[in-house]
Amino acid sequence: MHDTPFAYLRDPAAIYAHSFAIIEAEAGAALAGLPAALRPVARRLIHSCGMTDIVADLAWAGPVVETALAALGQGRPILADVEMVRSGIIGSRLPAGVAVRCTLGEPQVPDLAASLGTTRSAAAVELWRADLEGAVVVIGNAPTALFHLLDRLADWPERPAAILAFPVGFVGAAESKEALIGASPAVPYLTLRGRRGGSALAAAAVNALADTSS
Repeated sequence: MHDTPFAYLRDPAAIYAHSFAIIEAEAGAALAGLPAALRPVARRLIHSCGMTDIVADLAWAGPVVETALAALGQGRPILADVEMVRSGIIGSRLPAGVAVRCTLGEPQVPDLAASLGTTRSAAAVELWRADLEGAVVVIGNAPTALFHLLDRLADWPERPAAILAFPVGFVGAAESKEALIGASPAVPYLTLRGRRGGSALAAAAVNALADTSS
């Protein structure tokens, strides 16, 4: 061990409190402009990525937080596009009995993707249909999953309760989120315009729902 250990905050409670104090200092004005129910979610999103400027890029429609909470309170499932989203959701923060499902690893997905001429992430959305009505959809990786969902919502009568859409990347991410905004799918949603997104943000949005209900 070297003689001069690094000086850093070690107490978990102090780290947590200081983190959110910084968020409030740097983004408090922007957060104040959001609907009250969205503010805890936005704080968690900032905390998950370290970028206070994302508030300006948030877009939503309808009472997305309230609707998602009501769906989970009724035991409706969460449908995630990738395992990283599913793994990032803290089960202890969910109402008892809520399942978090990801169909990407189902054995029929590769053949389904080939037959549809699309990605596995998009094809996996086909397997959501039985559980889609009243579910909370959480997309944190694949723009093609969001595009495919929007395509299917144009034809399927089933409607999720809410869509939390944070696909990430350079190809299709920004475009898929703009498609969601432009489609006005009669489903409350929350998304982040532009290329930024990812599984950590998507999972943080779900985990933040517990903050809004406390």
